[in-house]
Amino acid sequence: MTKDGIQELLARCALGEEQAFSALYRTCAPKLFAVAVRITRRADWAEDVLQESFVNIWHHAQRYNPDKSAPMTWMTAIVRNRALDLLRRPRQADGSEEEYQAALAAIPDDTPGPAELLQRSTDARRLAECLQQLSEEQQRSITLAFFHGLSHGELAAHLGKPLGSVKTWIRRGLDRLRACLDGS
Repeated sequence: MTKDGIQELLARCALGEEQAFSALYRTCAPKLFAVAVRITRRADWAEDVLQESFVNIWHHAQRYNPDKSAPMTWMTAIVRNRALDLLRRPRQADGSEEEYQAALAAIPDDTPGPAELLQRSTDARRLAECLQQLSEEQQRSITLAFFHGLSHGELAAHLGKPLGSVKTWIRRGLDRLRACLDGS
């Protein structure tokens, strides 16, 4: 299902539509369960996390803001936080202290370090400089396609330009970006 489809289901959940919630669960539960399993390292704990997360999603669907994050990002954050909360509980009734400590130590830290942040900043600066060297049509087409997720067809409709022109702008723009970035 597309991002827009999931976003529509969340909007309908905010209105209290149970069928939309059921469809949202069927669509997103497998991916969110995988996130919970990866963090907790136990399927039984992940099931609990998933259940609590979907209750939270149902009760807070009206708080979802599509301008702040994609719907899967928002729901993944809820699952991640629930899983971490579960691991931080003092003792698990169905697990030993060693299992609890091992699961807590295995939580992946996906926050970037200082070197990675510096590299991202440098890469972003280089990309911005190279984008400035493209024609206005190429800049607009590439920005809308890659940073806003528009397909070539959607882009052509949005710009009111022929599909072939849009594809050419993107292809030539990407060629020029590649050459610029390789030369930096």
